[in-house]
Formats: sequence, C-alpha cells, structure tokens
Amino acid sequence: MEKYFAHFIHEFKTPLDNPVLIFSLILFIILLSPILLRKIKIPGIIGLIVSGVVIGPFGLNILEQNSAIDLFSTIGLLYIMFIAGLELDLQEFKAHRNKSLIFGFLTFIIPLSIGFPVCYYLLEYNAMASILTASMFATHTLVAYPIVSSLGISKNPAVAVTVGGTILTDTAVLIILAVVMGSSQGSLDQEFWIRLVLSLIAFTAIMFLIIPRIAKWFFEKLESEKHAHYIFVLSVVFFAAFLAEAAGVEPIIGAFFAGLALNPLIPNSSALMNRIEFLGNSLFIPFFLISVGMLVNTRVIFSGPSALIIAGTLTIVAISAKWFAAYFTQLIFKFSGPQRQLIFGLSSAHAAATLAVILVGYKAQILDENILNGTIILILVTCIVASFATEKAARKIIISDEMEDEDIDQISTSANEHILIPFVDIENVHKLLEFATMIKEKKSPKPITMLSIVPNNEEAEINIAKSRKKLDEYVLQAAASEIKVNTMVTIDHNPASGIVRTAKELTADIIIIGWPTKVGFIEKIFGDKATSIINNTHKMLFISRFQKPVAFNNKLIMISPAFTEREVGFEQLIQKIARIAQEFNMPIISYSDERTNDALNKLLIDKKISIRPIFKRFEDWEKFSKLSEEITEKDLIIFNSARQGSISYETILDRIPYKLEKYFKNNNLLITYAQQSKTLEKYKELPPEPLTIGLEAIEQMGKGIGSIFRKK
Repeated sequence: MEKYFAHFIHEFKTPLDNPVLIFSLILFIILLSPILLRKIKIPGIIGLIVSGVVIGPFGLNILEQNSAIDLFSTIGLLYIMFIAGLELDLQEFKAHRNKSLIFGFLTFIIPLSIGFPVCYYLLEYNAMASILTASMFATHTLVAYPIVSSLGISKNPAVAVTVGGTILTDTAVLIILAVVMGSSQGSLDQEFWIRLVLSLIAFTAIMFLIIPRIAKWFFEKLESEKHAHYIFVLSVVFFAAFLAEAAGVEPIIGAFFAGLALNPLIPNSSALMNRIEFLGNSLFIPFFLISVGMLVNTRVIFSGPSALIIAGTLTIVAISAKWFAAYFTQLIFKFSGPQRQLIFGLSSAHAAATLAVILVGYKAQILDENILNGTIILILVTCIVASFATEKAARKIIISDEMEDEDIDQISTSANEHILIPFVDIENVHKLLEFATMIKEKKSPKPITMLSIVPNNEEAEINIAKSRKKLDEYVLQAAASEIKVNTMVTIDHNPASGIVRTAKELTADIIIIGWPTKVGFIEKIFGDKATSIINNTHKMLFISRFQKPVAFNNKLIMISPAFTEREVGFEQLIQKIARIAQEFNMPIISYSDERTNDALNKLLIDKKISIRPIFKRFEDWEKFSKLSEEITEKDLIIFNSARQGSISYETILDRIPYKLEKYFKNNNLLITYAQQSKTLEKYKELPPEPLTIGLEAIEQMGKGIGSIFRKK
C-alpha cells in the first residue's frame, strides 16, 4: 500500500511528466478558467493566459515548456490564422481592400516610426537592434479574434480591414526580419533577393492556383465522406504553413493563405465549418493562449530597474503606436468610435510574429536579454488590453446593430422564421437540407421542418415507417451544423395538397422543394404538383435543382422580370440571395430592367450588404435563349418568377422552367417566388380523394391490361 501511495505522489511531482495528467490539467484549465472569470466580467482569453503564467516554468512550475506543449501551441496559432482567413468575407474584403492596404501601411509605418527613435536614442541600442525591435512593434497577432467570432461580428467592415491589414503588416515585418538576418550573416546580396522573390511567387501560385483545384476535386469525388473533408482541410493548413516557411516567411502566413484559398469552398453555415471552429475554439486555440502565458517570466519584474524601464517603455510604445494607427484609420474612413476601438483591440495584441522576431534576434545575438524579457511582459499586457478592448467594442457594435434593426422593424420577421422542406421522393433531400441550413436566419429559434408525404394506399403504414427511419439520418446531418430539425410524415392522396395543408398548419415562412420530375399526360390535364403548390401558397418558395455542390459555382446569375421590386417579399428574397452569394463568395450578375436594378442596389445599401451586382439589361423574354451564350455551366442561376395575380406576373413566365431545363441542363437552378399578400392566395383545396382514387383505379386497370398482354 505504501508503494502505491509513493507512486501516486510521484505522479504529481512538479513539473508533471505524465502526459495523461498534463493533458487532463490543460483540459480542466480550458474548461474552468473562462467560466470563473466570466462571473467577474473578465474575457475568458485573459483567464487562459493568466493560467499559463501560473502553471508555467516561471510560475508554480507545474508544467515545463516541452515539445508537446510547443506542438499544440503551434497548431493553435496556425488555427487562429486559418480561421481568420476562412471566415473573412471576401466580398467585404474586396470592397475594402484599399482600406486594408492603407490600414496595413499605417499599422506598420507608425509603430516603426515611433519605435526606432525610442530604441536608438532613448534606450541606446545600435541601428540593427533598433530596427528589429521597432519592427516587432508593427506586428500583431489576432489573439482576440475568437471574441469577434463568438459574438458574431466577423463580417463587420472594421474586422475585414483589420484582418487584411494584419497579413500585410506581418508579412512586411517578417521580410524585414529575413533582410536583417541576411545582413547580420553577410549574405544580403543579389542572390538573396532573387531567391526570396521567386520563392514567394511560387508559394502564392501553389496556394491560389493549385490548392483550390485539388480541394474542389477532393470535395466532389468524396462528397459523402464528411470526416475525410476535415482531415483534408487540416492537411492543407499544415502543408501551407510548411510551404510558407520554405519560402522564407513565417508559417502563420501559410495558414492564413490556406484559409483564403479554401474560403469559397467552405460555407460558414456548413457542417465542415462547424467542425473546424468547434475543434479550434475548444482545444487548439486555448492551448496556444495557455502556452503564451507560460512564456511570461514574472521574475523579470524583480531583476532590476533597467529591466522594468525597458519593459515599460516597450509596452507603452507598442500600445500607443497601435492606438494611433487605429485612430488615423478611423479619421480617414469615417469609422465609428466602437469600430476604432475594435480595430485597436484586434491589432494591439503581440504574440506570434512578435515572439518570432525577438527570439530569432536574441538567438542571433542582435538583441539582449532585457529586450527579450521586456517583450514577454509586453505580450502579457497587450493580450490583456486587446481582450478587454475587443470585447467592449464588439458589444457596443452588437447593441448599435440591434438598435438599427429595430428602427427598420426587421426583428419580427427574422426572429421567427420557419422553413419547411416537403418531399415525396426521399433521395437527394440532403442537398435541400444543406441549402435550407445556409439561408436560415440564425436568430430564429424555430427548427427546420422536414415533411415526407406518403401515398394513402394499402402500403401507407410501411412507407411511413421507412420514411421516419430515413429522416433520422437527416436529423444527424443537421446536428453536425448545430441546426434544429423537426421531422414529419403524413399521408395524402395528393402530395401537393398535403404540402399546402401542412405549410398552413405550421405557418411556414419559406418552402423549399426539389425540381419537378417530367410532367406526364395526367399531370398536364390536371396540373402538376409544383404548379399546385405555387398557386396555393403565398409564402416565399424555392424550387431547386442542385446537380453539383454550390461551392463549385463561379457566379450567381439572377434574372428578374419587370416590377419584381414591387412584390411584398422582395426585400426578404434579396437578402436570402445575397446570403447565398456571401456564403460562397460569388459575384452577382443581375439581368433585369433599370427600375428593378436601381431598387436592388438601394436595398443592398440600406441593409449595409457589401455586394454590388453587375447589371445587364434584359427585357426581351422571347429571346431567352441568348442568355445561354453568356452563362456557363459553372454558374448558379436564380430566376425570380411570380405567381398569377402578382404585380410582376406575365404569362410568359409559365414557360420559363421548361426553357431553363432546355438551355441550362447542367446548371444548378433555383426558381424563386417572393412572399405575396394573403389576399392573392386562392385558398382553394386541391383535387381531393375522389379524383385521386379515380386515377389510382385507371392505373390499376392499366396494370391489369398490361399483365394480360405479358401472359400472352
């Protein structure tokens, strides 16, 4: 028994060396520190960093900085940069790319301009040490980005500008590091510059020309292997980090470029994106933040006044320089106060590139121990300041946005949005569910309802059981994206009647149905199912045909008849279409008349949606075939049709679905019907039991006659 207790006590000897115990301790810190600090309104990020200080080699020495900690820390750092690139709204970034360039220049040149004279004249370091330390002030790490992401404001223009500026300034600083190191080693010659430029060109070409093609092929060939998608994405991230390092820049640049390269192929609402964020935010990124705290040497404070003076000077210069960069960015682009504070918060944290610059300079004996220790104190202080500033600014922006939403009276419509996916054929329903997940209003607590219609015949009970079993698989699919799904199975002699009836019972706001099958002789006489649903519901309706993943489409082609802008549900419809374009970073090409185009642009501006469609006049519906000359198979086509009795309805619209099938056989297609006023709805019942029973009788007679001929 004594041996057991001795062995048990030995396992807790510090620093811990049992990998299972180390991992358990890290997980408990990740679990408890944010929860405890949230009670006193301190950002969870600070709790993780402070926990790292306490358990690190310069604190209680519970954990030492070993290869395992370094590995997880590196993964977390790469994950932060990868998610930043993956969540970046490319349309927003393109709209603000000039702002990102200017902010990147300001957040680089201002710290450099302040830092160099301070280090050279005040701290009396030589020119090489001064420029290397000053370049450290210009770097920043998106330590506070998880706050922005968790609060749901990653699409804010200030975030796009800051993230874009981050990659520019960090790249510039790391190039300065390469130049300084080359100069110190006496290899700063023509060959050095040629090698650096060529390697960066090759790296960029691989990331943006080759990787997206490989990823598209992989996702298409292994569409059903969802777990393999995540492994593939991780492989791309770390391979990109290695390529960046081989090209002469830091691995974080490669991780960010990997996010940008895969951005169009991974929608924000997809199950894959949910898995990426879940693992990163729950494990890898917290590990990195704890490891940052473990680097902080608290003993520096007591090592003498010179260390404190240098640490204080470096910290003040770093924070003030980033504040001035954010302030001038606000003045130039007329950002609000909270947006300025958000830019400052995101760009004021120093960790990754800062450590890279200082450690490389220290190992090369360009910088002394005082700079190294002062930088570690700087890292702790700036991470704390950045976390507080970012969370405070993010909450102000959220409150401001909510007030604007209340002003335009949009909360009531979005907060209770209910989507219905009815179907008769159980196959390919997963594509409809993916589409519904993408366009669903995130604020709505209502689940997506999946409705299966089973024919009312002698096999109805068996078919109900089969449908319910199959629907359970789709519930699991939605759970991967953290989307609530309800399932319903009902019987009806007429599937269209069952869909319309259930839509009314559930008060569904949006109905999504699959593309109609070929219309037969009977349907031509009595009307096909899709037409019956269109004419007997007034809610927004999507008729969809997805032959390939939407992520593979290059452009979104939107075709609208005259007076579409006068429809009751035009505003909501355009917001859904804009969300599709934003999810997949596709430009919108709008075919309409000038009146509709003007209304479209005004709506997008009023709703602060960054997309600006390319307008092409189209009014001659008899020459619909001409569109096929301008549209490729890689384009997603959305046709905004209209119901009979609505203001934009024309008789020619009834033939459009057949023309779309004729001229665009291989395209992904969506036909939309905006919400109409209830007064336009006929509310008539569809062909009831007697007609359906009669049709079934005719069908049975046909089978009987056929069997007689087969016997003969």
